[in-house]
Amino acid sequence: MTTAIVWFRRDLRISDNPALTYALAHADEVIPAFILDPALRNSRYVGEKRVDFLWGGLASLDQSLRERGSRLILRQGEPAEALSQLAAETNASFVTAERDYSPFARKRDQHVSERLKLVLQGGASVLQPEEVLKDDGSPYVVYTPYSRTWKQRMGLTPIHLEEAPEAIVTPSVVEGLPLPAIGKQSLFPPGEAEAQRRLNAFIGGDNPAIFYYAEQRNRMDLEGTSQLSPYLRFGMLSPRQAVISAQSAIASAPNAQARKGAETWLNELIWREFYLSILFHFPHVMREAFRPEYDNIVWQNDKDDFAAWREGRTGYPIVDAAMRQLAATGWMHNRARMIVASFLVKDLLIDWRWGERWFMQNLVDGDPAANNGGWQWTAGVGVDAAPYFRVFNPVLQGRKFDPGGDFVRRWAPELANVPNRYIHNPWEMPAAEQRAAGCQIGRDYPLPVVDHKAARDRTLTAYAQARAS
Repeated sequence: MTTAIVWFRRDLRISDNPALTYALAHADEVIPAFILDPALRNSRYVGEKRVDFLWGGLASLDQSLRERGSRLILRQGEPAEALSQLAAETNASFVTAERDYSPFARKRDQHVSERLKLVLQGGASVLQPEEVLKDDGSPYVVYTPYSRTWKQRMGLTPIHLEEAPEAIVTPSVVEGLPLPAIGKQSLFPPGEAEAQRRLNAFIGGDNPAIFYYAEQRNRMDLEGTSQLSPYLRFGMLSPRQAVISAQSAIASAPNAQARKGAETWLNELIWREFYLSILFHFPHVMREAFRPEYDNIVWQNDKDDFAAWREGRTGYPIVDAAMRQLAATGWMHNRARMIVASFLVKDLLIDWRWGERWFMQNLVDGDPAANNGGWQWTAGVGVDAAPYFRVFNPVLQGRKFDPGGDFVRRWAPELANVPNRYIHNPWEMPAAEQRAAGCQIGRDYPLPVVDHKAARDRTLTAYAQARAS
């Protein structure tokens, strides 16, 4: 009897799981395992909402395995040691897992491979980082040519999704730790079944939401996004299935508008792969700016300003509403992420790494590659970055992407009765209208912590000085 350990990490599903498929094809018995690594649990980037979502995903995975005669074996400890012990107990011939790309993951896998036969399959992206390169073999650092090559390679690589297995044979004598109980999560119920339900809701039906994605995805007052990011983050949804779904929607689009919507969602999936590739090829971005000249920026790093930003009391409603959404739900609309990141870095002149860490500590979908890439892009210090002189005006952004103020009123209810013409700039509201709205600025809602125009000038000077040095 040949026994294999399937080491689940960020692929918490049984359908289209390359590691599980490989194990079932090359072993008589399979031991599905998850290793709770103290190095991750104690990281300064750990987020409690994300940990709860992970636990829920593991419970869902365990249920799916039990329906097929198996179960999830939970162990705790340094992965090389925990897996070696599990292999010794079960006489397992090899360990198989989905490939991951972060510096931490690659170092961890190297340690495991030094002690056990580790077979890595597939990956957290559809195309591996080494598969999308320039003609000279170097990695892309600009999204548009990367996406063009990515699409060309995909045209040469038909995807075949693997069905979920009907049965999995697991030795009954193997023991594991009990999975902890968690509370019900209303915004993002964890698990593969919920991921499939959301995907079908987004792409299914006669007039699917994906067809309107291009025109609605930036509107914070609308449900215009797929909200699949937590499920992609933990592999409860196969990235290959997401891409196939986008391609199918493009092919079936009834008109140019619908086609643009599906193509735009596909492009967002490719952005995810692009940032995974950047992290793989340039691991130093986890510590410093991709563009070294911007490591010389003299940041203000005012702790009171940072606290106001974290707690949603900057006096700029679109920023505050977004930060309160994050605190309450563990998720934030993508347009809002860009707005609040720009405000932290370019209005408050606070080091982008402070915001990057705060997001990782609070986002359910917090992903090292995408989070780092997004923050460096907005700060203007990374690959394919927004120009350093692009500074989002929070008032104009609010008016454009929350035109009726519905998003602001939901998350900043003290502004509920503020007239539309002042909802994104309430400090300009006359005293009489403040009284009528029951919202005195400076008492019921804070005054702006900074003047946007003056802050913009200060930031441009700091960036220019860094470039000059």
